[in-house]
Amino acid sequence: MKKQDRNYSTSFKQKAVELSYARGHVKQVCEELDIPYSVLHRWRRESQDYGKNSFPGRGIPKLTEEQKDTQSTEL
Repeated sequence: MKKQDRNYSTSFKQKAVELSYARGHVKQVCEELDIPYSVLHRWRRESQDYGKNSFPGRGIPKLTEEQKDTQSTEL
């Protein structure tokens, strides 16, 4: 039986990432929040790469601050 895809809000992702850094034990946080380790690991990586621009929503590209600034000046 295939597990159903779950959608997580931006605030949930941010809080999960913050909690994983605060506790320092990713697997324990995953168990408590009932999310796969690979998902939280990806969220942490995206948070490091994109900062506050992480998790923009479906269909919206993730941009670094530099890319975002470049894009806004081109318009």
